[in-house]
Amino acid sequence: MDDTYNPPQTPLSVIHADHEVLLVDKPSGLLSVPGKGEHLSDCLIARVQNAFPEALLVHRLDRDTSGIMVFALTAHAQRHLGLQFEKRMTQKTYVAHVHGHLEPRTGTVDLPLIVDWPNRPLQMVDHENGKPALTDWRVVRYGDTYTRVRMFPKTGRSHQLRVHMLALGHPILGDPFYAKGEALNAPRLMLHAEKLKFRHPDGGIGVSYSAKCPF
Repeated sequence: MDDTYNPPQTPLSVIHADHEVLLVDKPSGLLSVPGKGEHLSDCLIARVQNAFPEALLVHRLDRDTSGIMVFALTAHAQRHLGLQFEKRMTQKTYVAHVHGHLEPRTGTVDLPLIVDWPNRPLQMVDHENGKPALTDWRVVRYGDTYTRVRMFPKTGRSHQLRVHMLALGHPILGDPFYAKGEALNAPRLMLHAEKLKFRHPDGGIGVSYSAKCPF
């Protein structure tokens, strides 16, 4: 897939900036951090640092996922936020379109995940060696051939939402890694990081920021 990397050249979308944190809306198709090789150097952190040279990475989103990301603007904020992600103190909300009609209307996926080594970067369910992974979901509405769903990951495993929906038999539409057949018929990976709640590094007060879903 690297040979076809052609990230969108949209302007940086800043949701909020203050003396400690910066929140931006990452477009689908843009790497969070640079990949290996000059052709994979264009990424969100590079674009952010053009405008905010002091910005520091805290977490990542997959290339094809759009939505809200927080960057630290001081070393203190990076440590503070990093610890919150590590200790699962942040709350994340995602919106997705999944193939078929997901039932029941609410539920939880509790399936441990591990990297599928021969097929990296793919992940897979592994009950013996996998790391715990937990996702709550709630159906928003049903379309003709898809379901719009909100997901609330309680852990932050790589590809967690994508593999958990696949395990339910409802892959996320347009997923280049896990969707097949009809489920691939989408203009992009239909997964968006909609909301992020965390404690502000200055004072620890709870804050919440959102990025409007583009689909």
